[in-house]
Amino acid sequence: MYVCSCFGITEAQVKKHADAGACTPRQIASACKAGTDCGGCVRRIQALLGRGDCPRRELLDQRQEPATASAHPVAATVAASAAAAAAIGAIRDVTLSDAA
Repeated sequence: MYVCSCFGITEAQVKKHADAGACTPRQIASACKAGTDCGGCVRRIQALLGRGDCPRRELLDQRQEPATASAHPVAATVAASAAAAAAIGAIRDVTLSDAA
């Protein structure tokens, strides 16, 4: 049975992502886009995930190896943004010193 009509996501697909570790509707959305268009399926996704079945976030963090920037897309984006800002600052500094 379809859970998300917008993207054609089935109950089986949501359960597969939940078995792989997705504990919240937001994590399901990250895995397969369900719930990101009209939002009408979010309550159904919550019902499929159940309550209290997901280990606490701290326990998950303890079991995982230390994160590297390449392992997490957001961390990689932040690191790339910081590097770009530093490069722009260095270019600006060189330009200002050349003008003097």
